[in-house]
Amino acid sequence: MRIAMLGAGFIGRFYADALQGYRSKDKVVSIYARREESAKKFAADYNCAHWTTEMEEAIAHPDVDIVCISLPNNLHEAAVMMCCKHKKAVMTTKPLGRNSAEAKRMLIAVEEAGIFNGYLEDLVYTPKFIKANQSVQEGALGRVLWAKSRETHPGPHSDWFWDIEQAGGGCILDLGCHCVEISRSYIGKDIKPIEVMCWADTQVKPIEAEDHAIGLVKYENGAIGQFEVSWTFRGGLDLRDEVMGTEGTIWINSFLRTGFEMFTTGKGGDYIAEKAESDRGWLFPVGDELNELGYNHMFMDMFNSIEKGVAPKETFYDGYVVNCILDAAYKSAKSKLWEPVQLDIWRGKTGLTKESHLVEYDADHYLVKEEMTHYGAKKLILKHKTTGKITEQTIN
Repeated sequence: MRIAMLGAGFIGRFYADALQGYRSKDKVVSIYARREESAKKFAADYNCAHWTTEMEEAIAHPDVDIVCISLPNNLHEAAVMMCCKHKKAVMTTKPLGRNSAEAKRMLIAVEEAGIFNGYLEDLVYTPKFIKANQSVQEGALGRVLWAKSRETHPGPHSDWFWDIEQAGGGCILDLGCHCVEISRSYIGKDIKPIEVMCWADTQVKPIEAEDHAIGLVKYENGAIGQFEVSWTFRGGLDLRDEVMGTEGTIWINSFLRTGFEMFTTGKGGDYIAEKAESDRGWLFPVGDELNELGYNHMFMDMFNSIEKGVAPKETFYDGYVVNCILDAAYKSAKSKLWEPVQLDIWRGKTGLTKESHLVEYDADHYLVKEEMTHYGAKKLILKHKTTGKITEQTIN
């Protein structure tokens, strides 16, 4: 694939490293940046023949097969509309929009233009997530009851993130979009999110947006998604998932304390891992950062899908659903109430109800719990179907 990269900053360089290195046949052929010096530097670093400070020039370049958007949130919509104008396949970084209205316009535009669209939600492409979600989909955890995702760090790397007008929000939009899509994927992307309860506050940073938030997302089948996000966490980038089902549990630590620990006095290189706060003392490096953050598998899915003429795992529709959930989170943070998720476009299941949690033991009882004691006997906790009385039995 021949790619036009829109944005020459931190994320654009991460993307370029991954998409040019993994399949060994994909190449950035045009780079757009708002500053000439940034465009020239990127072009030199990545051996890119064409650079420009005019966005449309990069998108319309005749050698370009697909456009990769790694721009501030307030520029996503304009870039997507130009891709539609020139009938260029497009993939964009998260979040899709600053709100669901922007996301909806972009979704409708790419579908009406008939162009390939990919939503670059890298954290559902990490090796650990792929394996964990495969186990969930195969039934290893039974019915998923609760899925929690946490992303916290000391704050974003570029100035525009801290400007609520450009970014559209704070850590809920920046990090919550990751967490919501992770939980949604475990619970089932065809299960409709119904309502959200969210607490958010600006606790540390001198900004207008929130820097810390916790939210609950209720799904139509009774499952609960939970997100914990913060720009105030000290100690690096903390990515963690927990999934609980009727038959099992998954716990994932994706970035901190993954088994690679190192002590240094500070001599040598000064880059450890994304959002690391120190280059000395006990450190937690990441072996293959591009792979651990999901970039390699993400771009492989995007490009393989284009070549096969199918939709990728993550599309603009997914980005739109995430934006709708986050809109409800912002409303809830203000109202202090459960707020409904407003989905003008929904393509999943409807009319689901909470599944029965009753487990038959015999004709008269439901099984509450079964466990093996330390003295070798099996203990059963039972509930009588008619009277509701709770009793226990011990089986030697």
